[in-house]
Parts: sequence; C-alpha cells; structure tokens
Amino acid sequence: MSPRSLRTIALAVTFTLGSSPGADAAEYTNVNPSASTISFTYNQMGSKVYGTFGKFVGTLDFDTEHPEAARAKLTIDLDSIDAGSEDANTELQKPAWFDTTAYPVATFESTRIKDLGNNRYQIIGNLTLRGLTKEVTVPVLLKSERTIGIFDAELLLKRSDFNVGAGEWSDSFVSDDIDIRLRIVTPEH
Repeated sequence: MSPRSLRTIALAVTFTLGSSPGADAAEYTNVNPSASTISFTYNQMGSKVYGTFGKFVGTLDFDTEHPEAARAKLTIDLDSIDAGSEDANTELQKPAWFDTTAYPVATFESTRIKDLGNNRYQIIGNLTLRGLTKEVTVPVLLKSERTIGIFDAELLLKRSDFNVGAGEWSDSFVSDDIDIRLRIVTPEH
C-alpha cells in the first residue's frame, strides 16, 4: 500500500471517529462528597449570611449522550448545617426552623431532565423538606475537566413554601428567599 493510501485511510478513520455522535459522550455515576459543596445565602437584618451543609449523600446516573434518561438523588443531613455560628446552627435545628428531630434530612429526587444544549440542563424533581414535597426545577451547567464532571447549580427557594421559620425572627429579620448553590463533583466513567 502506498504512503498516500495509508494517509487517506488514517484521515478517514480520524474523521469517522472524530465525528461519531458518541465520541464526546461521558457517563457520571459516583458523587464525590468531599469535593462537592452545598451552600446557601440569605439576608438577615440587611446583611448577607453564608452557610453550608457538611454532610450529604448523592447518587447520579448521567450519560451526556442520553440526558433524558438520567437520574439524580441528593439527601442532606440537616444537622450538618453551618450558618456561621454555633448559636445560629442550634437555632436552625429547632422546631421553628428545620425541626431536625422530626425531619433530620432533606431530599431531592429527579423526575425528568431537559437538555438545553451547550452542557446546560434542567433537572426537575421533588424536594422534600419538613415533610412537605414540592416540585422544583434546578438549572445545571456541566463542566467537564479532564476526567471529572462538575455539575454547578443555583436555585432560589422560598423557605415559607416549606414552613421553615416561625416566631419572632422569621418575618422581618430573615429573608424568605434562600439562594441555594450546589457544586457536585463526579468522576467520568
């Protein structure tokens, strides 16, 4: 075979593999909780407050070639809240707020996924908090870094939708809007 024929075959193989629909597909299944974060911000007496949840378990079955078939579940240990001080953490665990004795976890479970293009998705699912379940839509951006997938999401929740917060501090001192940010890190398979 001539060198020119070999180059032609090599180019044809490269073109075929490079343009196949599955060539850039990636699967993500194992959430790395030590590299992932769940944080939130809200306003308290006119000041922005930042907090995190330190313990959570996530499961993910996400194939970029078939995102409509994806599934996601997140369970958050509400006692793992860090709102910046021990007093705040203790207060938020009480019955007026999260009531962690009766409702120790919050859960999110996807029901469907919409592919918006350009690695942007909407994950629609049920969020359960304080025994109340509401459908929420989570806008997600998937960033692929080498063999790692980073799912960045942000959504605004109204704490009153889940009966979180009662008593003297709830109406005027703490905002109803809570900005939730998720950074879920998972290796590619």
